[in-house]
Amino acid sequence: MNLKLESLKCLPILAVVLLKCWRLIVICLIFFLLVYWICGALVALLILGCALSLYSVSVCFYVSQDHLLFHPDDNNYQSRKLVQTPSAVQLPFLNLFVRSLDGTLIHMYFIRQPEPAGSIAPTIVFFHGNAGNMGHRLQNAAGLYATLHCNILMVEYRGYGLSHGCASEKGIYLDAQAALDYLAARPDVNQNRIVVFGRSLGGAVAIDLAARADYSCRIWCLIVENTFTSIPDITTSLFKYTWLKFVPLFAYKNKLVSKDKIGSVNVPTLFISGLSDTLVPPRMMTELHSQCSANYKQLLQIPNGGHNDTWACHNYYSSIASFLKAAESYVPSPPSSTVEAV
Repeated sequence: MNLKLESLKCLPILAVVLLKCWRLIVICLIFFLLVYWICGALVALLILGCALSLYSVSVCFYVSQDHLLFHPDDNNYQSRKLVQTPSAVQLPFLNLFVRSLDGTLIHMYFIRQPEPAGSIAPTIVFFHGNAGNMGHRLQNAAGLYATLHCNILMVEYRGYGLSHGCASEKGIYLDAQAALDYLAARPDVNQNRIVVFGRSLGGAVAIDLAARADYSCRIWCLIVENTFTSIPDITTSLFKYTWLKFVPLFAYKNKLVSKDKIGSVNVPTLFISGLSDTLVPPRMMTELHSQCSANYKQLLQIPNGGHNDTWACHNYYSSIASFLKAAESYVPSPPSSTVEAV
């Protein structure tokens, strides 16, 4: 019964693959008929068998890409069950479960400054990188809370930590939108001081959110750290195979093409690039900075910053504080929202 259900789940994915590849399929059929006519049935069937085998492998690869890209268990095999709470680093917090835009239940921590500061302080929406859960980023959150005197909304993507569902590009974008909607529904949050922060995978999520006109109007500033230009670009960079450059974009189920979206970002934007990052080439951060359309943007390059430890480097927090200070004159125009926690 379970096997039958899993097979049914794959049908929409197979339909998408067929729709995207129908021209290729038609060409292959015409080629097969020509070979059959010229060379006979045996050669034609041999070629057809090879083509079907290649197509089957391609479909399996396409379907499995979510599992290849998203790694909620990487930092700890119990990362889907155990999520450290902010109290572990002496932070006050609300434990939240919010419905995403498609109904998926996502987990969040709202770490808030005490009143009266909490109602006027900036609020950072924190989108973490791949691997593990938001509990693995609490030391960084504690540093932001203490040095910037801000509120922090830590967001757990679907399929990560205690959030329900399975991770996908479309899904994590919906989760980011739901997080901003949640803040918009809180009268005790300064709606003119919402900062969206994303590291690595979270940077792609943050850029997508800030590039959407209906959400960028709610964002005061955008901060992205050690993020990539796109999944095809980072795949080519990591695996060094020349042929990967010729893989068409439609072959990637999850694309996260931030370089095509950053031109639509108009809010003040800080790009934090660890120059010792061996996972995401720093040139990708430079490219995103150069293509960003924001009137006020800054590229902060940290010489000793690695992919996951740039936040621990000297002057990291003070540089963010200086950027936010310089962006004070920018005022977003947020609409109202009615999203509630469950």
